[in-house]
Amino acid sequence: MNDDPLIKKTQKTAGLYFKNVRDEKPYELWRAFDKELARDMSLFITGQMYAREKIPHTTRQLITVAALTVLSRPDELRLHIQAALNVGCTPEEIAEVIFQTLVYGGVPATNAALKTLKSVLEEKGLWPLEAAGCSDKAKT
Repeated sequence: MNDDPLIKKTQKTAGLYFKNVRDEKPYELWRAFDKELARDMSLFITGQMYAREKIPHTTRQLITVAALTVLSRPDELRLHIQAALNVGCTPEEIAEVIFQTLVYGGVPATNAALKTLKSVLEEKGLWPLEAAGCSDKAKT
C-alpha cells in the first residue's frame, strides 16, 4: 500500500462516496483509456475537491445533484444520487433539491432527474418513499 497522503485521502473519500455504486464509476472508464490520466484526475477530483471539509459531504452532494439536474446529465446524476445516499442524504432531501431546480433548469430536466432518482431508489429498495420512512410533511 502506498503511504502517499493524497492517495490515502483519495481512497478514503472514494470509499465514502462511491461504495456500493452499481454503475461504472468514472475512474474505471477513464482508466480504460489512459491509466496515468485517470490517476491524476482521481487524485484531484476525489482526493482534493471531494475530500475538502469546508462544507459537509451531504451539502456537497446535494449541490452536485442540483448542478447535474440543471445540466441534464443523467448518467453522472445517477452516480451522484448514489453517492448522496452513501454520505447520508435522504431520498426526501434529494427529491427536494431536484424540485428546487425546476425554476432554473426547467420541467423536463426536473422530470428526467426525478425518474433517475426513482430508478436508483427502486434498485436500493427505497421505493416507494413511504417504505423508506419519508412522509409528505414538509420539514420546518
